Amino acid sequence: MDSFGADITGNDTYRTIKGTSEGLYKEKGSKFIAFAFPVSSDNEVKFRLEELRKKYHDARHHAYAYRIGIENPTWRMNDDGEPSNTAGKPIYGQILSLDLTDILIVVIRYFGGVKLGVGGLIGAYKTAAHDALDKAEIITKTIHDVFEIHFQYEQMKEVMKILREENLKQITQSFSMDCKIILEIRKQKSDNIVNKFTKIKNLKIKHLQTA
Repeated sequence: MDSFGADITGNDTYRTIKGTSEGLYKEKGSKFIAFAFPVSSDNEVKFRLEELRKKYHDARHHAYAYRIGIENPTWRMNDDGEPSNTAGKPIYGQILSLDLTDILIVVIRYFGGVKLGVGGLIGAYKTAAHDALDKAEIITKTIHDVFEIHFQYEQMKEVMKILREENLKQITQSFSMDCKIILEIRKQKSDNIVNKFTKIKNLKIKHLQTA
C-alpha cells in the first residue's frame, strides 16, 4: 500500500539526520534490519531502495517510509506486502515522532517462519525504525530563500551596502552589460531584506527557490 500527503510548517529551521544509520530488531526468528538515510529527492529514494533490493535480494519484505521537503513536505509509506498499515505506517510514525524531514527509513525483514500477527508486526517495524534513528545523528538546518537580483552599475554601491550590512551569502555574481547576483537569505529575514532591495531604483528581484 502507498500513501501520499503534505503538510505545512511555519518555522525556518528543520530537523534531519546527518548520515546513514542502521538498526536491528529480532522477534521469533524474524530479523528486521532498518536503514535511515538523509534524502532530498524522489530520485535519491529510488536509488537507495534499488540499492538495498539488490544487496538484500533474498529478504521477504522491504517496507519503507520517507518525508521530503520543508514548507510543504511530501511523504510516502509502503508496506511491501505486509498486512495494511503494519509496516510503512509505524516506520513513518517514528519519523513524525522526532519531527524529521529529508529522510528515508527502510526496514528489511527476513521471515523466521513464525507469524507475528498485526500487533507483533507493528511493534517490530516500529522498534527497528526507532533503533536506526536512535543511532543517527540528528541535526537542525536553517531554511533559506534564494533570490536573483538585477541592477545597473549605478546601483552597485547601494546593493553592496545591503549585502555587507546583512552579511548575505552570494552564490553567483555576474557584472557584464548589467549586474546580476544570486544570493541566499535566511527565510525569517527574507521579507525585510527584500523590502530593502525593492527600494533601490530600477532593481529587479526574483525568488528562485526555498531550500
